[in-house]
Formats: sequence, structure tokens, C-alpha cells
Amino acid sequence: MKKSVLINKNIPDGKGRECILLLSGGLDSSTLLACLTRRNWIVNALTFNYGQKHSIEIKLSKKLSKHFSCKRHIIFDLPLNRIVKSALTSPSIKVPAGGTSKGIPVTYVPARNLIFLSIAVAWAETTGIKDIFIAVSSVDFSGYPDCREAFINSFEEVAQVATKMGVEDQKIKIHAPLMHLSKRETILMGLEAGLDYFLTSSCYNPDKKGKPCGKCDACLLRKKGFEESGFKDPRIEKW
Repeated sequence: MKKSVLINKNIPDGKGRECILLLSGGLDSSTLLACLTRRNWIVNALTFNYGQKHSIEIKLSKKLSKHFSCKRHIIFDLPLNRIVKSALTSPSIKVPAGGTSKGIPVTYVPARNLIFLSIAVAWAETTGIKDIFIAVSSVDFSGYPDCREAFINSFEEVAQVATKMGVEDQKIKIHAPLMHLSKRETILMGLEAGLDYFLTSSCYNPDKKGKPCGKCDACLLRKKGFEESGFKDPRIEKW
């Protein structure tokens, strides 16, 4: 494929520094992992087992972290399903077909990224790592409030006043380089970085073998991104 400048434009050069990446095994965070590796970052991956029904992504995160030679990969058990209600964690709430929800959809997991980033900051303080990457985007997304730039900026400010590193003027930077990218642009970045998208799963309601439902918001956004990129989705082609 034709080379683009998307990676160099959106991902800073790590110059051999370590970072922490929130890696779900989905399309966006997997793309970010591939691009960070290409841009000379040493990646420490953090994956959360929060009781999500689409746990296939955890298995894929293990394969991805190994493939891209992450320095460390922690699977953090965090049973959010015990205290929150969401279509992603609650058996009694069905994952709706894409586009059927009004406002913030039932697939929203309350405060998920707020909690995830807090744990990532604790790990950063423990290790002395100053750069945390999260693959949120406010373009082609489901409208979750914790995927917006306002949230990322506000959280970064809180991290400075709530941590020893922050008060000692060692700023922890929260990077969200996919924030203003469409799914098409994200996919093109991943392909340029050599990512095999078969190793990623976006579906909120896959079957036991990992076959995507093709109907949920995440499936439809992924389909749109691949169609606009001009490439076929290997996750779909398999089935």
C-alpha cells in the first residue's frame, strides 16, 4: 500500500523511552500498539479483565503484546461487573443493534476510562514512567463521555495534583493520539505499521469462537472504517 505520514504525524517519537498503553485487544488500541512500536517506544501494556462479555479481546491482547514484543503485559482483574450496569457486563442487558440507542448507549460502562487511567497512573508512579497512551477517539465513536478530549485534558490535570510525581514537577502525560482520527485513518495507520487486523476484535457481542455479530455499534463503525479505507477486514473475511 502507499505509504502515508499518518504515523509520524500523530505518534511522537519515543526515542527508546518506556510508556504504558491501555491495550484492550480492540481495533484502536491494537493500532496504537503497532504504531508505538514503529515509533521507537518501549511498551508496557495494561489490559483489564473487568467482567466484559466480549472477553475474546483479552485473549487477543496476549497475542498482540507478544507479537509486538511488549516489555511487560499485565492482565488486571477488575470486576466492574459487580458494581456497574452495562450491556457489556450485565447478562440481563442485551447489546443493541447499532444506531438503535438514543443518547449515550447502554454499552457505556460507567466511569470505565476514569478508573482505567487511574490504575495506569498508579503503575506509572511505581515505575517512573511518564507517558501513558489511551486509544480513545471522538470521531466515529458511540458517544461515550470518557472518550472526549475534555475528559483526557481534565484527567491529566488531576493526575498532576493527585500524585507525588505531579507535585514534584514530574509531569505524567496522557496521550490520546487517535482522538481526532476517523476509523478510516486509524486503520490506514495500523496497516502501515504492519498490524494484522485479524488479531483484533471490535464486536460487543461475538460468539464463543470470536465471530463478530456484525450488528452492534462497534461492528458497524469498524465496517465503515474498512469500507472507507478501501481494504477488506480480515476478521470478517475469515467467516
